[in-house]
Amino acid sequence: MYIVGARPNFMKVAPVIAAAERWNAQSDLGVRFERVLVHTGQHYDELLSDVFFRQLGLPEPDESLGIGSGSHAQQTARMLEALEPVICRYEPDAVLVPGDVNSTCAGALVAAKLNVPIVHIEAGLRSGDRSMPEEINRIVADHLSELLLTTCAAGHDNLLHEGVPPERIVDIGNTMIDSLLRLRSQAEATVPATRTSLGVGEGPLVLATLHRPSNVDEPEQLLELLGVLGEVSAAVPVVFPMHLRTRARLADLDAGAVFTHPRLHLVEPLGYLEFLGLMMAAAAVVTDSGGVQEETTFLGVPCVTVRTTTERPVTVTVGTNRLVEPHDPAAILAAVRDAIASGPTVPAPVVPLWDGRAGDRAVAALARWAAAREG
Repeated sequence: MYIVGARPNFMKVAPVIAAAERWNAQSDLGVRFERVLVHTGQHYDELLSDVFFRQLGLPEPDESLGIGSGSHAQQTARMLEALEPVICRYEPDAVLVPGDVNSTCAGALVAAKLNVPIVHIEAGLRSGDRSMPEEINRIVADHLSELLLTTCAAGHDNLLHEGVPPERIVDIGNTMIDSLLRLRSQAEATVPATRTSLGVGEGPLVLATLHRPSNVDEPEQLLELLGVLGEVSAAVPVVFPMHLRTRARLADLDAGAVFTHPRLHLVEPLGYLEFLGLMMAAAAVVTDSGGVQEETTFLGVPCVTVRTTTERPVTVTVGTNRLVEPHDPAAILAAVRDAIASGPTVPAPVVPLWDGRAGDRAVAALARWAAAREG
């Protein structure tokens, strides 16, 4: 049983689902996989959910729980209540949870209480900042899981440091990169139409995405960040697809000055292909998203992350990512201008196992684990 709820989850499980189907097509491989896909509805609208399912080629969910929005406690509590009867009804051999969202934590908690083995994709990531809800979700999922599938060496090392037995850890690489590689050419083909629809002409652009509570829930902080993007747009058009959370916060503010920047494009969330296409075309990306740090590293696109910590240090040590203090607008502006001036890294950095085959390695690990359990 795959439990997903937010769009980063969809990119992470799509390659595993496809790899399991390929595995089943080879009749001599022993273990076979049956799939139940559960969508909690943490991201529940057309722009944040449905379009991603279509573009990633995901099957229709077997169960859609329609949880919706709310505080972290409210959302997680509703998921716990809704997931328990679903898991009891299907009696899966394992529950697979990807990433670090509330659906990840809730799925792991319910499965653990029902004594169903848990598999965590993207295990071992740590920022060291427990004020981030995602950090709590990662820790909970990891320490309840029987099989932990990591994206990089740092994740493996973190788990060993926390006492996870090494035989439960398997390095598979990054399934998000599998999705990127599979759909890269389709994403690139969307760029002209996306530029036209957004009113962004040819030439360099900056892509921005900000949704962390620490960046968008504080009115003064959000206005400062929008002010920085406005200054950037004086030189290079900025496209800012606004997460629903960010747009709701902006609606509560007196942000009239933001809209005096004609080349700062505050737009609705984009589909996976359209967003990836703009990322590939960007001179620089400004973000607080973990997945975007990874995607830009793989593509060699300069990335400025408006955070003081990252759970993905490989994107800094190997990749194109740089961290900037969120409450220092001058530093953010300088970093973005420097990123634009530096240009893409050619060839793009190479992170071990980020090669488009992580989904296959995940399924092979699941098969070995299942065979060992059967004795």
